[in-house]
Amino acid sequence: MSSAMEQLYQQVILDHAKFPHGRGLPEGVGAVGVAAADHGTCAATSHQVNPTCGDEVTLHVDVDVDTSGGTPVVRGVAWEGQGCSISQASTSVLHDLVVGQDLATVDRLAASFRTMLQSQGAGLADEAEEEALGDAVAFAGVSRYAARVKCALLGWVALDDALILSGARTTEDA
Repeated sequence: MSSAMEQLYQQVILDHAKFPHGRGLPEGVGAVGVAAADHGTCAATSHQVNPTCGDEVTLHVDVDVDTSGGTPVVRGVAWEGQGCSISQASTSVLHDLVVGQDLATVDRLAASFRTMLQSQGAGLADEAEEEALGDAVAFAGVSRYAARVKCALLGWVALDDALILSGARTTEDA
């Protein structure tokens, strides 16, 4: 990866860390677990901690569940967190990627993000996968630093847990 591209990616991460998207939990949300279950909608909150460095994120997800059997859609993601710029920026990027997406798309994005972070700097072989990740591709360089991979994945782990807690996904789906 060129030096100019690395600088661009670093700037994307810093911008998301300084001006995080989706930050701020709805009033009354903060406890972990199911927050609401209503006609065709469900919501839950997950709190995750990276014990290696102390980064934390509390993520709340709202999901529309089509009672006729359609694929659930993520309607909202809100979060609060503290920690390094990588964990905070990654959760901000997660927000932008998954809001409005059905769970199948969310799963594909999460799988691509994990694969990229396990690539040890090689990135993704599939250009379409990289393009789908949008700003998340800025974290490709993080994969060269094993200790930082957990930071970048923290929000994604919280999202997966919240989706399970909400009932929109089962542990078998994960």
